[in-house]
Amino acid sequence: MLKAAAAGAVAAVVSGVPSTVHALLTGRDVLAATRAAGTLLPGRQRRPGVAAGLLAHVLVSAAWTGVLAAAARRHRLGLRSGAAAGLVIAVLDLGIAARAYPAVRDLPRGPQILDHLVFGAVTGALLDRPQRTDQGTTSTTSPGFSEV
Repeated sequence: MLKAAAAGAVAAVVSGVPSTVHALLTGRDVLAATRAAGTLLPGRQRRPGVAAGLLAHVLVSAAWTGVLAAAARRHRLGLRSGAAAGLVIAVLDLGIAARAYPAVRDLPRGPQILDHLVFGAVTGALLDRPQRTDQGTTSTTSPGFSEV
């Protein structure tokens, strides 16, 4: 659980790099995606905001981290499978959100897809890392199997 939370936290932070870099390079508003995420919260569809966007991003990232962590208990994810999962998440998130939320629909699609790809890749890679034990060694237990 702690491993998943740490992986999700790191992924949530770095996943915004592609859209941030894109915004900087194109002269767009760097916080537009954050504000757009704020409209996902109930009662805020027409009221984007940075604080609401940060909260929405944390909630959505935590939910998808939970899904990826559950998958990682049965199958190794790693960087590549995590990235593929990120693309699936992008299709779901952006496909649904773009229809119902104008602020999300107005964002440039490419950087948003890259954000999701980074989220999945980082989460998958971090969930796949060996876990440190109390003795400072690494556990080599395969996913889905417990030690007796």
